[in-house]
Amino acid sequence: MPSFDIVSEVDSQEVRNAVDQVNKELTTRFDFKGSDARVEKTDYQLTVFADDEFKLEQVLDILRVKLTKRNVDVRCLEKGQIEKISGNKMKQIVTVKTGLDSELAKKIVRYIKDSKLKVQANIQGEVVRVTGSKRDILQEVIQIVRKLVDNFPLQFHNFRD
Repeated sequence: MPSFDIVSEVDSQEVRNAVDQVNKELTTRFDFKGSDARVEKTDYQLTVFADDEFKLEQVLDILRVKLTKRNVDVRCLEKGQIEKISGNKMKQIVTVKTGLDSELAKKIVRYIKDSKLKVQANIQGEVVRVTGSKRDILQEVIQIVRKLVDNFPLQFHNFRD
């Protein structure tokens, strides 16, 4: 039976490369001369440091541009609270979301079942596996899911006949 998987993955190496590019650009930009603006990466968590809130937003904009150039979907970024650290320095934690959480996976399965197509959708950890009798029906399911879930990056892998 034909099947495919709905997943949400982010290439960690591309995120690391983008962070390195951001830090390199921050050292050469005139408006950041003498400031302590930088981005640090630990696994799937980025910590953005800047002198004030305006510069913090500028660093985040540079980060978004670099991630986009490296084909990392910026919809996977989840910004945390802006925290004040020593003096007037600011810090913000940005989480890179990977995998489908159970709530989104249940929503996707519900969309697929409501479409009345003859397919089965199963949640397998952070992956939704969709199986059907024909390849054309599976392609319709992909189109339906792309239309309905537009606020989170999804990929469709392991398409098998």
